[in-house]
Amino acid sequence: MVRSTRRLIEKEVWKGERQKVIFGLLEPLPGHEPKVGNLFLCIGEKIPFECLMEVKKHVQQKKIGVDGVYMAHDSYGVPRYGGRGHIFRRLASRKKEYPKELVYFSFYIVKEKNHEKELENVILRAAGPQMTMNKVKVRTGTQPGSVRDYEPGTHFYVRIDSPNPAAKRGRTISKRVSRKLEE
Repeated sequence: MVRSTRRLIEKEVWKGERQKVIFGLLEPLPGHEPKVGNLFLCIGEKIPFECLMEVKKHVQQKKIGVDGVYMAHDSYGVPRYGGRGHIFRRLASRKKEYPKELVYFSFYIVKEKNHEKELENVILRAAGPQMTMNKVKVRTGTQPGSVRDYEPGTHFYVRIDSPNPAAKRGRTISKRVSRKLEE
């Protein structure tokens, strides 16, 4: 795989017994300048919960912002809880509630706040039933979530299940939906 960036390491933020967390910036390599702006201001993936407060302080010092999308992972790295909002406050309260189950956390701070909601939806729906500590937006089985969870102006496709095959043959699209599709 050809790399288009290099890591510029700025600081060690936390050091544990067998792990450490560093902070840096991705810089494009010569000839690989981006054609569009990046989505994320800052990311952290599968960071040990022991350093939550140190990372929070560093993010605040850098004035990056503390709102975004976050996940809490178990000891296998499987996401068990996720959401959006004040990253460090929400993760701290979840860790307090599940001190032994949650070991790592991930967070994503986006440039445009309106993308947080959509990013949260994608993460929660992709993880599905393994997000055992989320009860609101996570769906189990094959049932989709509501398209209304996304931003206005988003085009969508929706699967509509019929209660039984015989009902499907007689089903018609309502006039209101038909008019919307024509627009």
